[in-house]
Amino acid sequence: MSRGIATEPRTTPRLELRPFRRRDLESVWEAVHDSWPELAKWLPWAHAGYGRVEAMHFIRDSASAWAEGRAFDFAIRDRFEPDRHLGNISVWPTSRRERSGEIGYWIRSEVTGAGIATEAAARVTVVGFEELELHRITLRIAVGNRGSERVAEKLGFIQEGLLRKEVLVHGVWLDHTLWAMLEEEYRAVRPEWAERGWVAES
Repeated sequence: MSRGIATEPRTTPRLELRPFRRRDLESVWEAVHDSWPELAKWLPWAHAGYGRVEAMHFIRDSASAWAEGRAFDFAIRDRFEPDRHLGNISVWPTSRRERSGEIGYWIRSEVTGAGIATEAAARVTVVGFEELELHRITLRIAVGNRGSERVAEKLGFIQEGLLRKEVLVHGVWLDHTLWAMLEEEYRAVRPEWAERGWVAES
């Protein structure tokens, strides 16, 4: 399994996915600020006081993680309105020996329901299997987060079980469902993703 991947943008018909830049600070902060009431239900870092300092720390940590091969965070941008931040999506190795990894994401509240998470997750799953040479990719989704469950279902991830009280979010322990896709399952569903326009033809 390769340690790192190239930093050039990855695209879909609607989206550009690229590493974060220092000048993204204001647009990232604005997207979190506008979305925190919804994000705070599921993510421990999202809160009303999320500020520019926290956004800058994330951007700096993201660059370090990418350089070290620990995690690969992508800014989700509209290809035709590239200054507008639509959310974050990441893929990171969880075991190099077993070639396993995980994907996580959040989407700006005002554009949820438009298929952005599905399109971005399909493209980053391609990164995981084809660039990072993973054997298995997982998604962990908080119980009750039906939008994210629909993303997993549409992409063909298999629900494997329940992780009880796995994450503490603002004083509440949340159960998560565990979803996974294997490399052979990915090869089987990728042509359908291309037909739906989520990824390019292989």
